[in-house]
Amino acid sequence: MAERGTGVRAIVIYLGLLAALSTVFYRLILSAGSVGAHGGLYVLGLMWCPGAAGLAAQFLLRRSFRGMGWRLGPARYLGWSYAIPFLYALAAYGAVWTVGLGHFPNAAFTARLMEQYHQSEALSIAIHVGRSATLGMAIHCVAALGEEIGWRGFLVPHLAPVMSYPKLSVVSGLIWAAWHYPLLIFGDYNNGTPAWYGTSCFTAMVVAMSFLFAWMRLKSGSLWTGVLLHASHNLFVQWVFSPLTGDTGRTKYFIDEFGLALPVAAAAAAWICYRRRAEVEAGP
Repeated sequence: MAERGTGVRAIVIYLGLLAALSTVFYRLILSAGSVGAHGGLYVLGLMWCPGAAGLAAQFLLRRSFRGMGWRLGPARYLGWSYAIPFLYALAAYGAVWTVGLGHFPNAAFTARLMEQYHQSEALSIAIHVGRSATLGMAIHCVAALGEEIGWRGFLVPHLAPVMSYPKLSVVSGLIWAAWHYPLLIFGDYNNGTPAWYGTSCFTAMVVAMSFLFAWMRLKSGSLWTGVLLHASHNLFVQWVFSPLTGDTGRTKYFIDEFGLALPVAAAAAAWICYRRRAEVEAGP
């Protein structure tokens, strides 16, 4: 009972700090009218609010930053954390292209790539993907680390002692998704679909992803799996697959984080993790 009480207190403290810090950046972004305002610096600041809240809560509770998963953990989990978002994004977008809900490649985007690299279409796409997957990955890790210190560094380890793996995955996923709602509902963090539709698809995707993120965190003991998963997801969805997908008129309802394809693909990954839940409910 004491452990449960301590866990609840930790979550309440964390959520209070998170709300206080995030509100500052919500106001800045919404007042500016765009998530891209000031070169995305406001969004970067917002993405570091979960981490700042997690570090502050951890220090208040334990006077130490130990226990947040700072070690790298086994290399195989880091490798899979990089690869899995690419695989489920490829499955999602491949299905969209195959059935004609979007087309590959996006001629307007590849034309810009060809102008930039002075190469053929195929080679320009290959260069773009290669640069994104290397240099772009490093850039995305900086932003993802800010969130993951909070979500998987603090939140998941404090939920794990007081609830089962499936429940903590759903709870942490709903918190993670709800943190985005001000920008989804009142801002321009969407791809043009109605707010209710984009928010529903986004929530389903994030909750499904949370099963994967939590499984990797508990199995490896490392928050860096979350950083790589998060950065890889953002990278391949936002920089590679979405820009390379041409619009057929209804494409926006199926691609990106606000369409239907990614939640379905992420749900498949969640099911695999759920089937292997015994491996993490026993502890890393």
